[in-house]
Amino acid sequence: MRARIAAAARAAGRAPDTVTLVAVSKTQPAEAVLAALAAGQTVFGENRVQEATQKFPALRPAHPALRLHLIGGLQTNKAREAVRIADVIESLDRPRLADAIADAAAREGRMPRLFIEVNTGAEPQKSGIPREAADAFIDACQTRFGAALTGLMCVPPAGEDPAPHFAWLAARAARHGLPDLSMGMSADFETAIAHGATFVRVGTAIFGHRPV
Repeated sequence: MRARIAAAARAAGRAPDTVTLVAVSKTQPAEAVLAALAAGQTVFGENRVQEATQKFPALRPAHPALRLHLIGGLQTNKAREAVRIADVIESLDRPRLADAIADAAAREGRMPRLFIEVNTGAEPQKSGIPREAADAFIDACQTRFGAALTGLMCVPPAGEDPAPHFAWLAARAARHGLPDLSMGMSADFETAIAHGATFVRVGTAIFGHRPV
């Protein structure tokens, strides 16, 4: 996987170390995470706060380089726990959640890095700020969170060419001076890297199919 990421980066005229692999460990047991850590993987992605809480705090003392990204839709009532355990929250997507994260950060005395998730395909079943509201929301969050807001994230619709979605997100990040782009998964991360992804979220290609 690292070789494929490096090759995709070089093909795009980029250095391999400009792309970080986020190993998506949702539904995987802690033993699978430990095996990945032993193989040198340090950045992991989880969808659910409760599951992440059960797995990751206990691993941190022995693995200080471990970094946890929360990549799933985040409920406001889970914001404080998310702020407590995550290094990056990738799914900031609405004003109420921004309020909850700001309040949680004040209470916890720490602020994770934040990415705004954009619903580039206007899919009603998915989280993410709509395209037409993205610029105003990004501006508001930059004013509110300052340097903690570093990037954008998207999940293109299944069955569509992801390239236009990645290109749109990259253009928005450039417009707002945001350095990070979380885009691309097991099936399309090479296309995402060609469009500027700095983080790719890969689960199945690392851990195999998720347990039922």
